[in-house]
Amino acid sequence: MPSSLRLPTFVSLSAFLLLRFVYCADAYSIGVNYGALADNLPQPSAVANFLASKTTIDRVKLFDANPDMLRAFAGTNILLTITVPNSNIIPLVDPAAARSFVSSQILPFYPSTRIYRVAVGNEVMATSDKTLIAKTLPAMKSIRAALVAANITSIEVTTPHSLGILSASEPPSTGRFRRGYDKVILAPILQFHRDTASAFMVNPYPYFGYTAKTLDYALFKPNAGIFDAATGVNYTNMFDAQMDAVYTAMKRLGYGDVKIAVGETGWPSQGDGDRPELNPENAARYNGNLIRHVSSGKGTPLMPGRKFETYLFALFNEDLKPSTSERNFGLFRPDFTPVYDVGVSRDGQSASPAPASPAAPSTGVRKWCVPTPTATDQQLQSNLDYSCSRVDCRAIQKDGRCFEPNTLRSHTAYAMNAYYQAFGRNDYDCDFGKTGTIVTVDPSYQACTYPYAGQAVKLQEQKTVNGVLGESKKGPMCMWLGLLLVLGCLV
Repeated sequence: MPSSLRLPTFVSLSAFLLLRFVYCADAYSIGVNYGALADNLPQPSAVANFLASKTTIDRVKLFDANPDMLRAFAGTNILLTITVPNSNIIPLVDPAAARSFVSSQILPFYPSTRIYRVAVGNEVMATSDKTLIAKTLPAMKSIRAALVAANITSIEVTTPHSLGILSASEPPSTGRFRRGYDKVILAPILQFHRDTASAFMVNPYPYFGYTAKTLDYALFKPNAGIFDAATGVNYTNMFDAQMDAVYTAMKRLGYGDVKIAVGETGWPSQGDGDRPELNPENAARYNGNLIRHVSSGKGTPLMPGRKFETYLFALFNEDLKPSTSERNFGLFRPDFTPVYDVGVSRDGQSASPAPASPAAPSTGVRKWCVPTPTATDQQLQSNLDYSCSRVDCRAIQKDGRCFEPNTLRSHTAYAMNAYYQAFGRNDYDCDFGKTGTIVTVDPSYQACTYPYAGQAVKLQEQKTVNGVLGESKKGPMCMWLGLLLVLGCLV
């Protein structure tokens, strides 16, 4: 709502207060993988209640069809994906076994429990078991037929794939499926998804693909990017590159129209050995940026405008997994306390996901972030674009208080500092691929005041202008909802 808009004087105080405090949350379709390889997890009923009442997570992917879990989610309105373990795939090729599966694993719970999808196996291609791989699609078809026979057509059937199905992925324009699997296995699976309007599910993990040089690229942090000469696209995050590689491989077989879902992705908050980059801050940064990115509707360079149904890995830290990193993918500890905040909690934490990083402890020394003297124009432009996609940069727009001097370096300095102040004021928030530096002398000048601490505004935050709900990035629907509520109070 433009700041110049004023409420008419005849609006009652109650109507004004109702408008002022209307909360319009973004509809983030974010899911989570609920694994149970632990000996200290809460009861499924407590988990279901926690997710439904305390978080904005609206869908859950299970690694089996545990009846206690299915009963627990009854009435919560949370969408469930259940999984057929790899060991059970081959028997389900038999139509009678598939009907028995639907009868025993779905019908007793559906529709009170909103079973939304059946995942037939998990990363079956990675097993290299030729028989299992060959039987996966027949089992998918058999389960689909059993669902239709039971008058259930709203439950999708899919099978999640690791990115090991690709023989080439860098740059994304080279994306192609592994020879031998492409036309014989994957093309028929993609045809099944097209025929049933279901999602081809993949598990992209930048965590498994990063190196020391590409860490910022993997974490959605400012970086120079990786240029794909064939498409002219400069990729600034690995997730988009991985998704576009999958899309290119699908399109190469003629299935670019099939929708894609993200079955798993995440970042561990602790790792084995000397891997300091596996920490809560980076886990929060990856998952927080990912949530916002996949929910934005921006899509990827080759799939603009798409939203991707996404399941974070994982809900809990699971203490029976073999390695330190595998035990520490969880968003929450078994007592429901967050390992870090990615904005999925309803209890007063941020409702819209920001790249969460904790605020640096106060030292009494005021700090600002500016470009290094050696930063090139290309690096400055990249930093400017990145920062202004995340914080309010109106001060450096034409007629803004910091527009002059109208130079790239001056505008970038303002934007980098605004980002640094808004996202935690930690030293790493001013890294910008080694092109940012911390200063203790206020860079403000004349009428241009550089933000400090809470003065910088993230783009997803609502602002109040003169006591009236200001313009929000949540979109016009919130404005009209507020106006309708006011008009309702006037009747």
